[in-house]
Amino acid sequence: MPELPEVEVTRRGLLPHVVGRRIAGVVVRHRGLRWPVESGLEAQLAGRLVARIERRGKYLLLECVRDTAEGIPAQDAAAPPPGGERGWLLIHLGMTGTLRVLPQAPPPGAHDHLDLVLAGPAAPHGHDAEAPIVLRFRDPRRFGAVLWSPLAEAELNTHPLLRGLGIEPFDERFDGAWLHRHGRGRSAAIKTVLLAGDIVVGVGNIYASESLFAAGIRPTTPAGRLSLARCERLAAAVRDTLARAIERGGSTLRDFVGSDGSSGYFQLDCAVYDRAGHPCRVCGTPIRQIVQGQRSTFYCPTCQR
Repeated sequence: MPELPEVEVTRRGLLPHVVGRRIAGVVVRHRGLRWPVESGLEAQLAGRLVARIERRGKYLLLECVRDTAEGIPAQDAAAPPPGGERGWLLIHLGMTGTLRVLPQAPPPGAHDHLDLVLAGPAAPHGHDAEAPIVLRFRDPRRFGAVLWSPLAEAELNTHPLLRGLGIEPFDERFDGAWLHRHGRGRSAAIKTVLLAGDIVVGVGNIYASESLFAAGIRPTTPAGRLSLARCERLAAAVRDTLARAIERGGSTLRDFVGSDGSSGYFQLDCAVYDRAGHPCRVCGTPIRQIVQGQRSTFYCPTCQR
């Protein structure tokens, strides 16, 4: 399942190709995703300009603006485009979803459910506009989502899919004190708490196992028993693990590819994930595998106490 690093890699890959372009058309081939694609989406999006692409947890947020300006050359969150009617296209990649930028519209496959046809922005010095491109949403298992929201940016956190999300791991407020304060009184295992997403978002299964190894914490330890010092190590490990995963293009275990079709390589660097029975890279003890909340957990019984 694409987690925060994979979604962030996708966002960064889309920025230079999508922001500043207008939506010339929307082709919906299958509306039966996790939540049905609304019947009026095509008319709602047509003619809008993609002003920004943000991320909240595992959701991609495309700000789409009705505006008479000729275009916006680059994303600038501090100075969004003036005027116009705004809204947000929320995209969740589900378990097997991908967003690909295509220079033209090749024949769709069975799992290519939605296309955004993006007209090129006006080129400088009177030259012709850039050729249209296609942003294609593919999702074999159809657990992803493409939803329209007319909420203003200040109201986005009230959206039903976003309002329960925890803090972003790269938010300056996320530190050991945050983890310690919000983990108090919780008897659930720290790995399970990290995956829940109500304290901090984006620490998916791979990255939870890797972060806990880096912090030297047994994944079955009750969250409420972690000291402040151990929470500080864990918060730092979470940030470092996610940052390294983004640099490596995320993890490609089965389906994930970036917007240009390239695979991620973080899985090649994993210290414990999917290495059951192999020697720990630090101490040589065989890595163990257990199941927590129907998800596989990997850890070193010697390095993680």
